Order: sequence, then structure tokens, then C-alpha cells
Amino acid sequence: MSEAVVIDSVTPTVELLAPWVVEDIRPLIAFLVPWLGMIGIMWAGEKRPNLRETFTLVAAVIQSTVVLSMVPVILNGAIIECHVWQIFTHVPLLLRVDGPGILFACVASLLWIATTVYAIGYMRGLHEHAQTRFYSFFALSLSATMGVAFSANLLTIYIFYEMLSISTFPLVTHMQDKNARTGGRTYLGYLLFTSLCLLLPALSWCYVWLDGGKVTMDFLTDTGKIGFFTEPTQIILLVLFTFGFAKAGLMPFHSWLPGAMVAPTPVSALLHAVAVVKVGVFCVYRVYTDVFGPEVLAKMDGEDWMMLVACATILISSLIALSQDNLKRRLAFSTIGQLGYIVLGATLATEQGSGGAVLHIAMHACGKITLFFCAGAIFVATGKKYVSELRGLGRKMPITMGAFLIGALSVIGLPPLGGFISKWYLAMGALDRDAAWVVVVLLVSSLLNVFYLLPVAVTAFFRKDETDNEPIGIKEAPWACVVPLALTAVGCFVLFFLSDPLLRLAGIKD
Repeated sequence: MSEAVVIDSVTPTVELLAPWVVEDIRPLIAFLVPWLGMIGIMWAGEKRPNLRETFTLVAAVIQSTVVLSMVPVILNGAIIECHVWQIFTHVPLLLRVDGPGILFACVASLLWIATTVYAIGYMRGLHEHAQTRFYSFFALSLSATMGVAFSANLLTIYIFYEMLSISTFPLVTHMQDKNARTGGRTYLGYLLFTSLCLLLPALSWCYVWLDGGKVTMDFLTDTGKIGFFTEPTQIILLVLFTFGFAKAGLMPFHSWLPGAMVAPTPVSALLHAVAVVKVGVFCVYRVYTDVFGPEVLAKMDGEDWMMLVACATILISSLIALSQDNLKRRLAFSTIGQLGYIVLGATLATEQGSGGAVLHIAMHACGKITLFFCAGAIFVATGKKYVSELRGLGRKMPITMGAFLIGALSVIGLPPLGGFISKWYLAMGALDRDAAWVVVVLLVSSLLNVFYLLPVAVTAFFRKDETDNEPIGIKEAPWACVVPLALTAVGCFVLFFLSDPLLRLAGIKD
């Protein structure tokens, strides 16, 4: 990628061959707003829950507004930068907003609003303890997510990546029982071990040995410089970076994700749709497309092995999901497979493959958060959490189970839902790479998606519970749970019909 050209507002309009950089403080504001919200949340405390939740919702709305205000600038071909701090020589803490970054930030910030409303209904409906702590760390997690989305170089992304690991640990262990402590240890153990033992050495290796420490691995100006290493070194670095970002959920570093299902459902939604796993795959995407670059990747034999790892993760996790009766665990293994799609798109090293990977971050987020919202609503309303217990529930909770069906069809990839768009471009990217076998993997995995997702809706709508003597009637969860899941279900359709700006942000040209 060629270097950016810096212009200001008085520069005459000219035809540029490279994106131009606009200095702006809005990326930093988007990062800081959750911190200010957290201060308000802690000040309100447990004694003023209405005020506390107002601070949470206001912070989410302000952050989304700031993020959305940057979209027109990026669509016009500019890049927004905000220099925060010079960490080392040649290595700044630099925030930069480009197409993929703003797309990811829009997904996270908008779904924070939906998750906040949902969390109010869920946490109050179950009379959960320590809600102030919950909302505080939730806000901190969204701040770290913005930092990752807007990171301009490897060191910046590493700092915010680790910040997210620490800030989500109290959310995973929220229940404070034995299962929560076990899940939390697994969660933090996997993420810290891989980042410290794999990711940090790879990052240090690049900084020290490339151009005497002058290469910052900037995502805009240093693309492809890893090509100066020998091919064995490139392959080693590719493996270290790929598995070092263990939040991406690639096998064998995936076990933390099902174990984290001991957390409350709003946290599961955060883990699987809004922040954690999406941060992992977004980091892998950045490394593949902006550190290695498509030209370097296309020449590497090791890239084919990463494609195989991604495909194996997709298929194996889907097979495991088939055997899970616990609804949240079934959805957790589904997420592992869907993350494999995103990594697979990045490994293809084609425009449509990489673009499909970015699109799938948004499409899967909307579909999967709908499914988790539905699982939580079912638990709040009925206390049920196993698929085998859902017989006849569709007649009592038609909105919830209808939304579940829509979310499932989107994850499967059927039109007119968003999941179809991203899977289409992933398949086109595979064909551009002359990897028809990848298309077969995508088709087989989509068929497996049908087998483990649709039976949930079929059980709820078409199988009668003979042991249920209660009269049939509507028994939905509180409105604060139902409204968000209905809106995200509608969002699956919106992403399909209004996909043009998403395609442009993802870098897919007509």
C-alpha cells in the first residue's frame, strides 16, 4: 500500500491516487467516552440503579454517534488519524480510522446500545448481584474494542488487545461460583499465555530485526515489509501471530470460549458478537492484510497450512455443536466455526476473500447476538437452558423464537439475510484463489449450520411438550429483553438490503 498524503481543509481538490489523512480527535473521543461512562456508573452505584443505567446507555449512544459521524469521511476516501503518545522512537500510540476499522467500530458501538438495553432487562429480571461492577467493566471492554478497531500499528493493537483481556475477566467470573472461577481461569490463562508467549515475541521480532528497529509495523506504510525475512522466518511469524491472537478461537486454542459460557448472557453476547472474539479475528485480519500483505502471503507455503487450520476449525466445531444440548454451548461452538470463516477469508489473500472476512464480522455479529439474546430471554422467562427443554416454547414465546429463527437463517447464510452476502464473497474469494475445495468446505459447513441451528426452532414451534400442563399463552421475557432481540433480528434483513456502503468499507470494488 502506498504512503498516505496529508492534506488540510484548505488544500484544493485534486485527484489523488492514495487516501489522504485527516487529523481528527474523534477516534480518541470514541475511546474515552466509555471511561467517562464508567465513572458515572460507579458514582451512581447500586443505590441509584436508574441513574447508573442511564449513564451506561448515554455513553453507548454518544460513542455510536461519534463513530457514525466518521463514516462519511471514510466513504469519501479519507483516513482519520489521532496521534496520542510517542511510546518509543519510531513507535507512536496512534489511532487511525479506515474502512475495515470503522466498519468494526460501527458494529461494536451500535450493538453496545442493544446489549445495554438487553442487560437492563436480563440483570433486573434475574435480580443479579454486583450490577455496578458489571456495567463498569462492560463499558471498559467497549473502550478497549474501540482502541483495537482504530489501532494504526502492531504495538497499539497489542496494548488494547491486552486491555480487553483484563477488562472482560471480571465479566466472565461475574457469578463468583466454582464454575465461574474455573471458566475465568481458563479464559485468562489461554489468552495471556498465547499473547505473552506467542504474540509478544513475534511483535518484538519484527521491531528489532527489521531495519534496525525503525519499522513500526504500521498498517498503512509498512505493509509487506515482512517479505524481507526469509520464508521459514515468515512462516514462523505467521504461526506466532495467528495463534497469538487466541481470541480468534482457532483450534487448538479455542477451549476458553465454551468455558466462558458460565457468564451471564449479556456477557456471552459481548464475547461472541460485540467485542472479544471479533477483536481476535479483526487482529488476525490486520496482520494478514496489513502486516504481511497479499503479495507476501500469496508466495508463502505456510499460508496454505493456515487455510487448512481455518477449514478444520470450521468443520470440527460444527460437528461438536451438533452434540450439544446446552443451548449456549451449542451457540459457542457455532461461534468458533464462524470465526474460522473470517480467518479463512483473510488467508485467501484476495480482494473478495479479505472483503468477505470483514463483512462476516458484521453479518455474524448481528445474527449471533440475536441468538444469544434469545437464549437469555428464554432463561429469564422460563429458566430453561437446554434444547431438549424447548418443546412447545414457540407458542408461548413467538417473538423470541421467531427472532431465533431469523438469526439462525442469517448465520446459515440464506438470502435475504446478511449472512448470505459475506459467505458469497468468501466463496468468490476462494474461486479467485483457484481454491474450489474451500467452496466445498463452506457449503458443507453451512449444511452443518442447518443441522444444529434449525432443530432448535423446530423443537420450539412444532414439538409439543406433553408434560406441560400450563395453558397456552404468551409468556415473553421483559420488554427490555425482547425489544433488542427483535431489533437485531430486523438488522439481519437490513444488512442484506443496505449492503452497498458495507461493501465499500470492506474494500470490495464493483
